Amino acid sequence: MGIREDVIRELTGPGGFFELTTEEVLGQQASVFANRLRSLREMVANTASFGDREFLVLDDQRLTFSDFISLAAQAAAALQRRGIGRGDRVAIFAANCPEWVVSFFAATSIGAIVSAYNGWWTADEVRYASGLSQPALVIADRPRLERSGIGSTNAPCMVIEDDWDEFLASGAGAALDDVDVLLAEDDPAVILFTSGTTGRPKGAVASHRGLIGFVQSTMMNGAVRMFTELRTNPPAEDGEVPSPPAQAVTLGTSPLFHVSGLYGATLINMAIGGKIVYRRGRFDPEAVLQLIQDEGVTSFAALGSIGARLANHPRFGEFDTTSVVNVGFGGAPASPAVQELIRQAFPNAAPAVGMGYGSSESVAVIAGIGGAEYRERPTSCGQVAIGFDVEIRGPDGQPVPSGAEGEIWARSAYTMLCYWNDPDATAATIDSNRWLNTGDIGRFDEDGYLYINSRSRDMILRNAENIYPIEIEYRLDAHPSVAESAVFGVDHLEMGQEVKAVVVPAARAAVDPDDLAEWCHQVLAPYKVPTLWEIRPTPLPRNAAGKVVKRELEHRTCPTGQTGQSRR
Repeated sequence: MGIREDVIRELTGPGGFFELTTEEVLGQQASVFANRLRSLREMVANTASFGDREFLVLDDQRLTFSDFISLAAQAAAALQRRGIGRGDRVAIFAANCPEWVVSFFAATSIGAIVSAYNGWWTADEVRYASGLSQPALVIADRPRLERSGIGSTNAPCMVIEDDWDEFLASGAGAALDDVDVLLAEDDPAVILFTSGTTGRPKGAVASHRGLIGFVQSTMMNGAVRMFTELRTNPPAEDGEVPSPPAQAVTLGTSPLFHVSGLYGATLINMAIGGKIVYRRGRFDPEAVLQLIQDEGVTSFAALGSIGARLANHPRFGEFDTTSVVNVGFGGAPASPAVQELIRQAFPNAAPAVGMGYGSSESVAVIAGIGGAEYRERPTSCGQVAIGFDVEIRGPDGQPVPSGAEGEIWARSAYTMLCYWNDPDATAATIDSNRWLNTGDIGRFDEDGYLYINSRSRDMILRNAENIYPIEIEYRLDAHPSVAESAVFGVDHLEMGQEVKAVVVPAARAAVDPDDLAEWCHQVLAPYKVPTLWEIRPTPLPRNAAGKVVKRELEHRTCPTGQTGQSRR
């Protein structure tokens, strides 16, 4: 038995801190924690032990955990007095702010289901989501209300800037213990909408069990990785082991309508007594660096281009970022070049840089990797998380051996319940045994590490050869003159598809498609090297998860000026 297996046995066996047992969940036997909270209301109550520690910060708003519990109780009572109860939907359509978090836990504490609207949606997208989820109330901020025309929907709306104080006053004096609703673990808690990169977004429904399981599973798998690494590479006797920060301080740049913002930041910090610091407006690297310095930020999620934009900012060295000890990737894989950039920029976080692989549908993290093993396997997303079953399946639906590529299927007690009001999409994604088709293509190596090659819809088929864009993007991102890239297939009469690359140059760098093609030829088979090139002067379009929205790049007319297309 190896070191990792020993650690798992100690942590999850009888009497272990993360003791596991098997129970029936939604008709299937599943691995669950023997000692666990049973609802998000219990999770709110459990934060009372953190008392006057700060929890939510935005400008001059600084809420302690005690403040948070009190406000959540008042808001829960206010919702009940509006006639909202178990099973009703409460939509939240606002920028990251303390009111968003309070509203979420108020609604879920009374058994309502939060419909988390994407803060960047247009009026048409809001109308679609409202028609799908039929909210009894929409809690919105004024900018999104004015931009989207949400007033044209049938749902009543409460505007945070105008109505929040009056709303809370209607629940004044309420305590969390006054909320008298019997909640079940598998009751729905939240609808998170998929990114909709291929059409209308679908609403992935997560349960109370799923969200609480996300927290315990994440913490357990982190503990397994940490203890395994300590036993594998113990510190020298005279070496200094750094002390953990007095309080974790997380930069709240990930949107709350996304897994990273709601589950990864909010729920985890509730469990550990951490603080979340938000800021208003669009992402601004210089303002974020100032916030890291002023608040002593210890961790942040480097979704999409966030990490690189911070590290490459011309004034980066003028700010004190030494407090940062943890940087995580998610939403989309980070290239080895970007990983190393982050390690160099945030050296105190270098030992802990890692990534988690999951989705709105999986709820909990399917696989994770960090530390030394991430350096050794920078293109892997790690070993399968404890409590998950994962299979790589071929076209016939049967598991394939290690090394062979196929669709990634996953199963756990925490998988989404369904797509809201979409039984056909649910049946196409979750089979009768509660296995989830992730839609990703990947493989296992001989040591059990999972590698993701592409979304199945992104795969390029050229002269009957399968081409995975991520492999080409990793190579392009490693070029010193490239800031970021996106690769996709373009229809071709004879070859089926040819490979196109859209490249954003690094600051003040000049790039030549011939040079980039030669760079790719050095390590890639000839059929994988792009034959169509576009040099783009502006950042790639990304959704809230940090994923490049390739459909916005496809079939577009290339503007004149610095950007251009060339066929090689």
